[in-house]
Amino acid sequence: MAAVSIPGALEAQPKLLEPERAFAFSVQALDDKTVEARFTIADGYYLYREKLRFSVEPTALAAAPALPAGKIKDDEFFGRVETYRGRVAVKLSLDRPEPGQKITVKAESQGCADAGVCYPPQVQNLTLALPAAGARPGPPVDATPARKSWFN
Repeated sequence: MAAVSIPGALEAQPKLLEPERAFAFSVQALDDKTVEARFTIADGYYLYREKLRFSVEPTALAAAPALPAGKIKDDEFFGRVETYRGRVAVKLSLDRPEPGQKITVKAESQGCADAGVCYPPQVQNLTLALPAAGARPGPPVDATPARKSWFN
């Protein structure tokens, strides 16, 4: 039996990014009591605001994070929702942290591509050390470092 070739069939399927590239997660210790969680969202993708959750171990969050307002979208999967595009940053206040302590920030998220494909919920964990009291912010820590190419 011969294979059947349908012109344009392969081009119809969009080339999607891996979820950790579409929704690049990073954290930075701003001081000994606060970390900032960030998502850099690739063009053509969006995250759902109500699907975004954060937790921290071994300490805890001092309060529920204040998520910034998103853009309203009439979504074919979830109806009328708030979404984020481009970049979203959320400050996380820590409950009784110890300066210099290593903590793990856990982010739960879900997003979609404009091509009409939604990703399953994602969980990403990043570990970083808190700076000493009064010290400068720590360096950002990326969940998915940039890929090296032949040219860099």
